[in-house]
Amino acid sequence: MNAALNIIMPAEASAAPRTYRLLIDGKHVDARDGRMLERKSPGHGFTVSHYAQAGEAEVEAAVQAAHNAFETGPWPRMKAAERAAILLKAADLIETRLEDIARLDALESGKPIAQARGEIGGAVDIWRYAASLARTLHGESYANLGDAMLGVVLREPIGVVSIITPWNFPFLIVSQKLPFALAAGCTAVVKPSEMTSASTFVLGDILMQAGLPAGVVNILAGLGADVGAPMVSHPLVEMVSFTGSTRVGKMTMASAAQSLKKVSMELGGKNGQIVFPDADLEAAADAAVFGGFFNAGECCNAGSRLIVHEAIADDFLGAVKALTARVTVGDPLDDNTKVGAMISSDHLAKVAGYVAAAASDGSSVYSGGKRLASNAGQYLDPTIIRGVTEDMAIAREEVFGPVLSVLTFETIEKALHIANNTPYGLSAGVWSASIDTCMSVARSVRSGTVWVNTFMEGYPELPFGGYKQSGLGRELGKRAVEDYTEEKTIQFHRGQRTGWWVG
Repeated sequence: MNAALNIIMPAEASAAPRTYRLLIDGKHVDARDGRMLERKSPGHGFTVSHYAQAGEAEVEAAVQAAHNAFETGPWPRMKAAERAAILLKAADLIETRLEDIARLDALESGKPIAQARGEIGGAVDIWRYAASLARTLHGESYANLGDAMLGVVLREPIGVVSIITPWNFPFLIVSQKLPFALAAGCTAVVKPSEMTSASTFVLGDILMQAGLPAGVVNILAGLGADVGAPMVSHPLVEMVSFTGSTRVGKMTMASAAQSLKKVSMELGGKNGQIVFPDADLEAAADAAVFGGFFNAGECCNAGSRLIVHEAIADDFLGAVKALTARVTVGDPLDDNTKVGAMISSDHLAKVAGYVAAAASDGSSVYSGGKRLASNAGQYLDPTIIRGVTEDMAIAREEVFGPVLSVLTFETIEKALHIANNTPYGLSAGVWSASIDTCMSVARSVRSGTVWVNTFMEGYPELPFGGYKQSGLGRELGKRAVEDYTEEKTIQFHRGQRTGWWVG
C-alpha cells in the first residue's frame, strides 16, 4: 500500500486544455474582464480545463435572463408533458455522452473512472424520474366548505432558483437539484464548484440540444465570494439550493434570510455504522471499508465512524484492516482503482492534519495514514484510527477524507449515544441479524437516512437529507418537485353573497 504510485499520463496531458465559456440566456459568453480559471487534474497534475471566470456583472446578467425567462418565456407555461419530454430527451443525451462526462469528472475531481461512470448512470435515472414527477405534480380541491364555496390549492413554480453545487460529485449533485426545479417550471442560475465545473457546462449544452428555451438555465463558473454570494443575495432570486460544508451553508442561510428566500441545504455529516456481534460480519466489514473510503472519503454521507461492539472489535477490525490492504489506490483513469486522488493539495494537508492530531490526542493509527509517493498527483493511504473517544475532533468533525475512526460500545444504549453525539445527522448504518435491534437503532438514531444491513445505497424514489447541522429540507423522493413550488389558495363563491358585513 505504501509503494510509490506510477501514474500514467493520459492523452489529455499532451493536448490543449478544454475551454468553457459561461452560459447566459442561451449563449456562450466570455467574462467581461476576460478572467479565466484553471483546473489541474489532482490525479495527474496537468491542466485539464480553463473556464471563463464570472463576477457580479455576469451574475446580474444570468439572474436577469432567468427572471425574464420565468416572467415572459414559455417554460413555466408549458404543459407538464412538454417539459417532461425535454427532460427525457436530456436524459437520453446524457446517456449517449456518459463516457465523456465520466472522464471529465474523473480528471477534474480525482475520483475513479469506474465510480464516475456509475454516478453519471445514476444521474440519467434521476433525470428520468424528475420527468415523471413533472406530470404528476398537482394541487388540491375542497368541496366540503359548504354549497356556496369551492376551495382550490394550486402549486406554482417558485421562480428563479440559485443552485450551488460542490466539487465531490460534480454531475450527480446538480442532477439531484436541477431537473426537479425544471420539472416544476422554475428557471435557474447554476454555479458548480470552481474546481469541477466542466461536466456542468456539458450539461448546459445538452439541455440546449434537448430544446430547453434560452435563459431557463444559466451556468456560471467562479469563486464563492464573486459568484455564489451575489447569487444568494440577489433580489430576483426566490430560492437557493445549496450543497456544501455546514460552515458555508450557515453563511448562505444568513444571507438568504435578509430577503426571506426559501432555502434547501444538504450539508456535512459524521455518519456512524453500528456493528453488533450477531451481524453478517463479512458483509459488515466490506461495507465499513466501502463507507469509509468510497470517493476517497470526500463524501457527506461517508461512514466515517465505525461503532463496533467490544466483544468483536479485535477480530472485526482485523478483517477490516485486511480488506483495506486490498483497496487499490491510484490512477483515477484506471478501471481497477477504488480510491483516487484527493481534490487538492490543501485538502490533503487538512486531512493529514486530522490524522496527526488524532494520534496526538491519544488514539493510534491502526492502518495507513501516510501520503503516498507518486510521480504525479496527490494521494493518501486509506486510514483506520483506533482508540478514538467521543470528545476527539476526529470523532466529531467532518474530516472529508479516507479516514475511518473506530469507537466501541457494550450496550445498545451506549451505541446510540455515540451515534447521536455529533452536531450532524445525515445518515447512519446498523448491522445485526435481530430485527428488534435494527428497528430500535433505526428509530432512535437522529439521521435523515438509516441503512440496515447495507450502506450508502440510493434511489431517486427515496428522499435524502439530514437532521441537525446536516441541512434543511430533502432532495429526491416523490415530493422533490414540490420543493420548488409555492402553494396558492383560490376560493370560489357561488350564488349570492353570504355573511354580509354591513347591513
